[in-house]
Amino acid sequence: MKITDVRVRLVSKDDAKLKAVASITIEDSIVVHDIKVINGRDGLFISMPSRKTPDGEFKDIVHPINTETREMVKNAILAAYEAEVNKAE
Repeated sequence: MKITDVRVRLVSKDDAKLKAVASITIEDSIVVHDIKVINGRDGLFISMPSRKTPDGEFKDIVHPINTETREMVKNAILAAYEAEVNKAE
């Protein structure tokens, strides 16, 4: 699998946990929107698109099947996020 495009939209609130929302394109064929970049206790991480179930729990709509793929997606998005932050400064 190859990520062929990453787009990041920064969120303007300085102290907010949500830092950006990203979209990735996979092999110029599939787009996944609404991947969140969040600043947590241990630094930045991504949160895949999800929906709220009737019992109030959130379930991912799209997610990587294995750790290797999750790391690849995370690294691509966080690199694009850092580039957007640097460009904005």
